[in-house]
Amino acid sequence: MGVVDRGGFVEDVEPFRRELIAHCYRMLGSIQDAEDVVQETYLRAWRSYGGFEGRSSIRTWLYQIATNRCLTELAKQSRRVLPSGIAEPEPDPDAVLQVGGTDVNWLRPAPDAKVLPESADPGTIVAARAAVRLALIASLQYLPPRQRAVLILRDVLAFPATDVAVMLGTTTASVKSALQRARGRLEELALTDGQITEPAAPDARELLDRYIAAFENADAAALERLLLADATLEATPLRTWFAGRSVCIPFLQRHLLGSPGDWRMLPTSANGQPAAAAYTRDRHGNYQAYGICVLTLRGAGIHRISSFGDPSLLATFGFAPHLPQAQRA
Repeated sequence: MGVVDRGGFVEDVEPFRRELIAHCYRMLGSIQDAEDVVQETYLRAWRSYGGFEGRSSIRTWLYQIATNRCLTELAKQSRRVLPSGIAEPEPDPDAVLQVGGTDVNWLRPAPDAKVLPESADPGTIVAARAAVRLALIASLQYLPPRQRAVLILRDVLAFPATDVAVMLGTTTASVKSALQRARGRLEELALTDGQITEPAAPDARELLDRYIAAFENADAAALERLLLADATLEATPLRTWFAGRSVCIPFLQRHLLGSPGDWRMLPTSANGQPAAAAYTRDRHGNYQAYGICVLTLRGAGIHRISSFGDPSLLATFGFAPHLPQAQRA
Protein backbone atom coordinates (compact mmCIF):
# COMPACT_ATOMS: atom_id res chain seq x y z
CA MET A 1 0.00 0.00 0.00
CA GLY A 2 1.40 3.39 -0.97
CA VAL A 3 1.93 6.25 1.47
CA VAL A 4 -1.06 8.62 1.60
CA ASP A 5 -0.19 12.26 1.04
CA ARG A 6 -1.73 14.20 3.94
CA GLY A 7 0.49 17.23 3.57
CA GLY A 8 -2.39 19.67 3.10
CA PHE A 9 -4.56 18.31 5.89
CA VAL A 10 -3.85 20.92 8.58
CA GLU A 11 -4.11 23.80 6.13
CA ASP A 12 -7.46 22.49 4.87
CA VAL A 13 -9.19 21.70 8.15
CA GLU A 14 -7.78 23.96 10.87
CA PRO A 15 -9.76 27.09 9.83
CA PHE A 16 -12.98 25.27 10.78
CA ARG A 17 -12.02 24.20 14.31
CA ARG A 18 -13.73 27.00 16.22
CA GLU A 19 -17.01 26.82 14.30
CA LEU A 20 -17.04 23.03 14.70
CA ILE A 21 -16.63 23.40 18.45
CA ALA A 22 -19.56 25.83 18.47
CA HIS A 23 -21.64 23.37 16.43
CA CYS A 24 -20.87 20.44 18.73
CA TYR A 25 -21.57 22.63 21.76
CA ARG A 26 -25.05 23.41 20.41
CA MET A 27 -25.60 19.70 19.93
CA LEU A 28 -24.19 18.51 23.26
CA GLY A 29 -24.59 21.41 25.72
CA SER A 30 -21.09 20.94 27.14
CA ILE A 31 -17.96 22.70 25.92
CA GLN A 32 -15.76 19.89 27.24
CA ASP A 33 -17.74 17.26 25.34
CA ALA A 34 -17.72 19.46 22.25
CA GLU A 35 -13.94 19.80 22.27
CA ASP A 36 -13.56 16.04 22.71
CA VAL A 37 -15.84 15.34 19.74
CA VAL A 38 -14.04 17.85 17.53
CA GLN A 39 -10.71 16.30 18.46
CA GLU A 40 -12.07 12.88 17.44
CA THR A 41 -13.55 14.42 14.28
CA TYR A 42 -10.13 15.67 13.25
CA LEU A 43 -8.57 12.29 14.02
CA ARG A 44 -11.14 10.51 11.86
CA ALA A 45 -10.75 13.08 9.11
CA TRP A 46 -6.97 12.61 9.21
CA ARG A 47 -7.31 8.88 8.83
CA SER A 48 -9.66 9.17 5.83
CA TYR A 49 -8.16 12.29 4.27
CA GLY A 50 -6.42 10.31 1.58
CA GLY A 51 -9.75 8.99 0.34
CA PHE A 52 -11.48 12.37 0.35
CA GLU A 53 -12.14 13.04 -3.30
CA GLY A 54 -13.89 16.39 -3.14
CA ARG A 55 -17.41 15.02 -3.53
CA SER A 56 -18.37 17.79 -1.08
CA SER A 57 -16.51 20.74 0.40
CA ILE A 58 -14.02 20.16 3.21
CA ARG A 59 -16.35 22.10 5.51
CA THR A 60 -19.39 19.95 4.70
CA TRP A 61 -17.32 16.79 5.10
CA LEU A 62 -16.11 17.85 8.56
CA TYR A 63 -19.61 18.77 9.66
CA GLN A 64 -20.83 15.37 8.53
CA ILE A 65 -18.25 13.60 10.67
CA ALA A 66 -18.79 15.88 13.67
CA THR A 67 -22.59 15.74 13.57
CA ASN A 68 -22.69 11.97 13.44
CA ARG A 69 -20.19 11.74 16.30
CA CYS A 70 -22.49 14.04 18.32
CA LEU A 71 -25.47 11.82 17.55
CA THR A 72 -23.51 8.80 18.79
CA GLU A 73 -22.69 10.62 22.03
CA LEU A 74 -26.28 11.76 22.53
CA ALA A 75 -27.48 8.17 22.31
CA LYS A 76 -25.52 7.49 25.52
CA GLN A 77 -26.77 10.35 27.71
CA SER A 78 -29.86 12.23 28.84
CA ARG A 79 -30.46 15.78 27.71
CA ARG A 80 -28.64 18.56 29.50
CA VAL A 81 -30.81 20.92 31.53
CA LEU A 82 -30.86 24.05 33.63
CA PRO A 83 -32.76 24.17 36.94
CA SER A 84 -35.57 26.12 35.26
CA GLY A 85 -36.04 23.17 32.92
CA ILE A 86 -36.83 20.58 35.58
CA ALA A 87 -38.89 22.30 38.28
CA GLU A 88 -41.16 25.26 39.01
CA PRO A 89 -39.61 28.33 40.68
CA GLU A 90 -39.49 28.33 44.48
CA PRO A 91 -41.64 31.16 45.93
CA ASP A 92 -39.99 31.06 49.38
CA PRO A 93 -36.49 32.60 49.54
CA ASP A 94 -35.85 30.69 52.77
CA ALA A 95 -36.86 27.27 51.44
CA VAL A 96 -34.56 24.28 51.84
CA LEU A 97 -32.43 24.08 48.71
CA GLN A 98 -32.66 20.91 46.64
CA VAL A 99 -29.41 19.64 45.12
CA GLY A 100 -29.48 17.81 41.80
CA GLY A 101 -28.57 14.14 41.97
CA THR A 102 -26.63 11.85 39.66
CA ASP A 103 -29.71 11.65 37.43
CA VAL A 104 -29.32 15.29 36.37
CA ASN A 105 -27.09 16.12 33.40
CA TRP A 106 -26.45 19.85 33.74
CA LEU A 107 -26.01 22.25 30.84
CA ARG A 108 -22.62 23.97 30.94
CA PRO A 109 -21.52 27.42 29.71
CA ALA A 110 -19.04 27.99 26.88
CA PRO A 111 -16.26 30.63 26.78
CA ASP A 112 -16.71 33.10 23.93
CA ALA A 113 -13.05 32.60 23.02
CA LYS A 114 -13.80 28.99 22.04
CA VAL A 115 -17.09 29.36 20.17
CA LEU A 116 -17.17 32.82 18.58
CA PRO A 117 -15.37 33.53 15.29
CA GLU A 118 -12.35 35.76 15.03
CA SER A 119 -14.04 38.32 12.82
CA ALA A 120 -13.94 42.09 12.49
CA ASP A 121 -17.42 42.14 10.93
CA PRO A 122 -19.97 43.32 13.55
CA GLY A 123 -22.81 41.51 11.79
CA THR A 124 -20.94 38.22 11.89
CA ILE A 125 -20.22 38.60 15.61
CA VAL A 126 -23.83 39.50 16.46
CA ALA A 127 -25.13 36.45 14.58
CA ALA A 128 -22.53 34.18 16.20
CA ARG A 129 -23.47 35.41 19.69
CA ALA A 130 -27.15 34.80 19.03
CA ALA A 131 -26.37 31.24 17.96
CA VAL A 132 -24.77 30.30 21.31
CA ARG A 133 -27.07 32.11 23.78
CA LEU A 134 -27.83 30.08 26.88
CA ALA A 135 -31.57 30.28 26.19
CA LEU A 136 -31.09 28.84 22.71
CA ILE A 137 -28.73 26.08 23.86
CA ALA A 138 -31.16 25.14 26.64
CA SER A 139 -34.12 25.01 24.26
CA LEU A 140 -32.20 22.90 21.72
CA GLN A 141 -31.75 20.22 24.37
CA TYR A 142 -35.51 19.57 24.33
CA LEU A 143 -35.35 18.37 20.73
CA PRO A 144 -34.69 14.74 19.81
CA PRO A 145 -31.06 14.45 18.65
CA ARG A 146 -31.75 14.12 14.91
CA GLN A 147 -34.26 16.98 14.93
CA ARG A 148 -31.70 19.03 16.84
CA ALA A 149 -29.07 18.27 14.22
CA VAL A 150 -31.39 19.19 11.34
CA LEU A 151 -32.45 22.47 12.95
CA ILE A 152 -28.88 23.53 13.68
CA LEU A 153 -27.55 22.54 10.26
CA ARG A 154 -30.42 24.23 8.41
CA ASP A 155 -31.42 27.26 10.50
CA VAL A 156 -28.17 28.15 12.25
CA LEU A 157 -25.58 27.09 9.68
CA ALA A 158 -27.75 27.43 6.54
CA PHE A 159 -26.67 24.17 4.90
CA PRO A 160 -28.95 23.21 1.99
CA ALA A 161 -31.46 20.47 2.76
CA THR A 162 -29.79 18.21 0.19
CA ASP A 163 -26.43 18.52 1.99
CA VAL A 164 -28.05 17.82 5.37
CA ALA A 165 -29.71 14.72 3.95
CA VAL A 166 -26.33 13.40 2.80
CA MET A 167 -24.72 14.22 6.16
CA LEU A 168 -27.40 12.31 8.08
CA GLY A 169 -27.87 9.48 5.59
CA THR A 170 -31.52 10.28 4.95
CA THR A 171 -33.74 11.92 2.33
CA THR A 172 -34.39 15.58 1.63
CA ALA A 173 -38.07 15.02 2.41
CA SER A 174 -37.17 13.61 5.82
CA VAL A 175 -34.92 16.61 6.52
CA LYS A 176 -37.74 19.04 5.68
CA SER A 177 -40.19 17.12 7.86
CA ALA A 178 -37.76 17.01 10.81
CA LEU A 179 -37.08 20.73 10.46
CA GLN A 180 -40.78 21.55 10.54
CA ARG A 181 -41.30 19.46 13.68
CA ALA A 182 -38.24 21.01 15.38
CA ARG A 183 -39.39 24.56 14.64
CA GLY A 184 -42.84 23.73 15.96
CA ARG A 185 -41.42 22.32 19.18
CA LEU A 186 -39.29 25.42 19.82
CA GLU A 187 -42.29 27.66 19.24
CA GLU A 188 -44.21 25.65 21.84
CA LEU A 189 -41.38 26.03 24.36
CA ALA A 190 -40.98 29.78 23.72
CA LEU A 191 -37.43 29.56 25.08
CA THR A 192 -35.41 30.94 22.19
CA ASP A 193 -33.13 33.93 22.67
CA GLY A 194 -35.04 36.06 20.17
CA GLN A 195 -37.08 37.39 23.10
CA ILE A 196 -34.05 39.17 24.56
CA THR A 197 -33.04 42.66 23.42
CA GLU A 198 -29.48 43.13 24.58
CA PRO A 199 -27.94 46.53 25.36
CA ALA A 200 -24.98 47.90 23.43
CA ALA A 201 -21.57 46.46 24.37
CA PRO A 202 -20.44 49.40 26.58
CA ASP A 203 -23.73 49.32 28.50
CA ALA A 204 -23.50 45.55 28.90
CA ARG A 205 -19.99 45.87 30.34
CA GLU A 206 -21.17 48.58 32.72
CA LEU A 207 -23.96 46.32 33.99
CA LEU A 208 -21.46 43.49 34.47
CA ASP A 209 -19.08 45.77 36.39
CA ARG A 210 -21.90 46.98 38.61
CA TYR A 211 -23.03 43.40 39.24
CA ILE A 212 -19.49 42.37 40.22
CA ALA A 213 -19.09 45.37 42.53
CA ALA A 214 -22.43 44.68 44.20
CA PHE A 215 -21.56 41.04 44.81
CA GLU A 216 -18.05 41.75 46.10
CA ASN A 217 -19.42 44.41 48.46
CA ALA A 218 -22.35 42.22 49.56
CA ASP A 219 -24.61 45.10 48.54
CA ALA A 220 -28.13 43.73 48.18
CA ALA A 221 -29.57 47.19 47.51
CA ALA A 222 -27.24 47.65 44.54
CA LEU A 223 -28.24 44.24 43.19
CA GLU A 224 -31.90 45.15 43.57
CA ARG A 225 -31.34 48.20 41.38
CA LEU A 226 -29.76 46.00 38.70
CA LEU A 227 -32.34 43.21 38.56
CA LEU A 228 -35.50 43.62 36.52
CA ALA A 229 -38.79 42.97 38.29
CA ASP A 230 -39.21 39.61 36.52
CA ALA A 231 -35.57 38.57 36.94
CA THR A 232 -34.75 34.93 37.63
CA LEU A 233 -31.91 33.25 39.49
CA GLU A 234 -30.71 29.68 38.96
CA ALA A 235 -27.53 28.04 40.15
CA THR A 236 -26.42 24.53 39.26
CA PRO A 237 -26.03 22.05 40.91
CA LEU A 238 -29.15 23.26 42.77
CA ARG A 239 -32.54 22.22 41.45
CA THR A 240 -34.11 25.11 43.37
CA TRP A 241 -34.40 28.37 41.48
CA PHE A 242 -36.18 31.67 42.02
CA ALA A 243 -38.30 33.97 39.86
CA GLY A 244 -39.02 37.62 40.55
CA ARG A 245 -36.82 40.29 42.07
CA SER A 246 -38.93 40.24 45.25
CA VAL A 247 -37.84 36.64 45.86
CA CYS A 248 -34.31 36.70 44.39
CA ILE A 249 -33.04 39.60 46.49
CA PRO A 250 -34.06 38.19 49.92
CA PHE A 251 -32.48 34.86 48.97
CA LEU A 252 -29.23 36.52 47.91
CA GLN A 253 -29.13 38.78 50.94
CA ARG A 254 -29.88 36.13 53.54
CA HIS A 255 -28.18 33.07 52.10
CA LEU A 256 -25.49 33.91 49.55
CA LEU A 257 -23.90 37.36 49.62
CA GLY A 258 -22.30 37.00 53.06
CA SER A 259 -20.00 39.85 54.07
CA PRO A 260 -18.04 42.32 51.93
CA GLY A 261 -14.99 40.53 50.57
CA ASP A 262 -16.43 37.02 50.74
CA TRP A 263 -16.65 36.93 46.94
CA ARG A 264 -14.15 37.87 44.26
CA MET A 265 -15.27 38.08 40.63
CA LEU A 266 -13.35 38.65 37.41
CA PRO A 267 -15.07 39.75 34.19
CA THR A 268 -15.29 37.38 31.24
CA SER A 269 -17.84 36.38 28.60
CA ALA A 270 -19.77 33.18 27.95
CA ASN A 271 -22.33 32.17 25.35
CA GLY A 272 -22.14 35.62 23.79
CA GLN A 273 -23.17 37.15 27.13
CA PRO A 274 -21.38 39.04 29.93
CA ALA A 275 -20.12 36.68 32.63
CA ALA A 276 -17.95 36.55 35.73
CA ALA A 277 -15.46 34.02 37.05
CA ALA A 278 -16.42 33.66 40.72
CA TYR A 279 -14.23 32.84 43.72
CA THR A 280 -15.17 32.45 47.39
CA ARG A 281 -12.92 33.37 50.31
CA ASP A 282 -11.69 30.55 52.54
CA ARG A 283 -10.78 30.83 56.23
CA HIS A 284 -7.20 31.75 55.32
CA GLY A 285 -8.31 34.74 53.27
CA ASN A 286 -7.51 33.16 49.90
CA TYR A 287 -10.05 32.86 47.11
CA GLN A 288 -11.01 29.41 45.85
CA ALA A 289 -12.74 28.78 42.54
CA TYR A 290 -16.54 28.61 42.68
CA GLY A 291 -17.68 28.69 39.05
CA ILE A 292 -19.02 30.90 36.27
CA CYS A 293 -21.95 33.34 36.49
CA VAL A 294 -23.61 34.27 33.20
CA LEU A 295 -25.89 37.30 32.91
CA THR A 296 -28.78 37.60 30.48
CA LEU A 297 -29.48 41.30 29.95
CA ARG A 298 -32.62 42.95 28.71
CA GLY A 299 -32.75 46.68 28.12
CA ALA A 300 -31.05 48.40 31.06
CA GLY A 301 -31.18 45.56 33.56
CA ILE A 302 -30.42 41.94 34.39
CA HIS A 303 -33.12 39.54 33.25
CA ARG A 304 -31.49 36.30 34.42
CA ILE A 305 -28.52 35.18 36.50
CA SER A 306 -27.34 31.69 35.55
CA SER A 307 -24.70 30.51 37.97
CA PHE A 308 -22.70 27.34 37.35
CA GLY A 309 -21.14 26.11 40.60
CA ASP A 310 -18.36 24.01 39.13
CA PRO A 311 -14.77 24.98 40.06
CA SER A 312 -13.38 23.07 37.05
CA LEU A 313 -15.01 25.63 34.73
CA LEU A 314 -12.46 28.25 35.77
CA ALA A 315 -9.68 26.41 33.93
CA THR A 316 -11.91 26.05 30.87
CA PHE A 317 -12.31 29.84 30.87
CA GLY A 318 -8.58 30.43 31.35
CA PHE A 319 -8.61 31.41 35.02
CA ALA A 320 -6.50 30.16 37.93
CA PRO A 321 -8.08 27.71 40.40
CA HIS A 322 -7.46 30.12 43.27
CA LEU A 323 -6.40 33.72 43.98
CA PRO A 324 -4.19 34.91 46.83
CA GLN A 325 -5.58 37.46 49.24
CA ALA A 326 -3.33 40.11 47.68
CA GLN A 327 -5.42 40.03 44.49
CA ARG A 328 -8.53 41.14 46.35
CA ALA A 329 -7.95 44.79 45.43
